[in-house]
Formats: sequence, C-alpha cells, structure tokens
Amino acid sequence: MAQIFPTKSNLIATKKSLRLAKLGYDLMDKKRTILIREMMGLIDGAASIQARIDETYAQAYASLQRANISLGNCEQYAYGVPVDETLTLSNRSVMGVELPTVTLTAEPFALHYGLGSTNSQLDEAVLQFGRVKQLTAELAEMESSVYRLAVAIKKTQKRANALQNILIPQFEATIRFISAALEEKEREDFGRLKVIKAQKK
Repeated sequence: MAQIFPTKSNLIATKKSLRLAKLGYDLMDKKRTILIREMMGLIDGAASIQARIDETYAQAYASLQRANISLGNCEQYAYGVPVDETLTLSNRSVMGVELPTVTLTAEPFALHYGLGSTNSQLDEAVLQFGRVKQLTAELAEMESSVYRLAVAIKKTQKRANALQNILIPQFEATIRFISAALEEKEREDFGRLKVIKAQKK
C-alpha cells in the first residue's frame, strides 16, 4: 500500500475509489457471465453443425466417387464452376466484443456443365458440396466467435481478479489506516484541549 497522508479529503476520495472499484467488479462479473453464456450457446451450435458437416461431407464424397466411377475423372467439370463471391463478413457486438457474422448468399442451383456428357451423380455431388460450403461458413462464424469470446472472458477474468484481490483490499486497508490516524488525531486534540482548559483554571 502506498503511503497516503491521512486527511478527511483523502478518506473521502479513497471511499469514492472503493465504491467505483466495487461497481467495476460487479460489472466485470456480469460481463463475464454474459460472455460465458454466449460462448456456451455457440459451442453447442458448433458441435451440432460439425456433426452435420461430417455427415454432409461423407455424402458429398460418396456422390463424387459415384460420379467418378460412372463418368471417369470429373476434374474437368470443376473448372466450369464459377468462383463464389457471395460471402460477406460483418460484425455484431456482445458486451463490447466484436463477433464476426459470416453470410453466404444461397444461390439457386445452376448447371455450369453440359448435360450431354454428365449424369445425375455429378449433379448430386455438386448439390452436396454446396451444402458443405454453407455449413462451413456457419461453422467458421461460430468457431471464430468462440475464440474471440474465450479471449475476452480471459481478459475480463484477469480484470475482475485484479479488482477483487488487489485494488479493493488496498482501498479498504487505506480507509482503515486513514480512519485510525484521524481518530488518533482527534483523541490527541481532545487531550490537548483538556490540558489547556485545566491550565486556564
């Protein structure tokens, strides 16, 4: 504890700082609770999407394998599919933490290859990989949000611990020190006044 001069103004200022530190701790504690709740919801959603992605990937690769078996190598058809530029990123704020929002605009199914040299197996593979793409965008949003929330929770926890274990006890000790010093000074002044009155008599 830094030595502080025991005056009434310092006592008032320290009490005000203590009130602010306690308020800050309460706010940090509420923020941490809200962020943890948000993160747990995202983790549950990410686990659900991960299971769906695994299933959809398995179906997509099975469809691609069937297309490869029936058509030979399907690589040349992939070059006809245009690059998807419908992915957009934006942010939303949760208790001051910027979380990404990934939006992939669903486009209607369109063929980018001729019907004469392909079959329905290739169409099915294209549809399945389109679903994988949509789910991957959702999963990327959730995983990135969980990471950012985990970092924010860690920082909030450190700040809350610093307030609870360092600053608040320091302010309380300073208040006790100043109060004791002021009481001692009042007793000394009272004793001095008694002595002066006795001398006057």
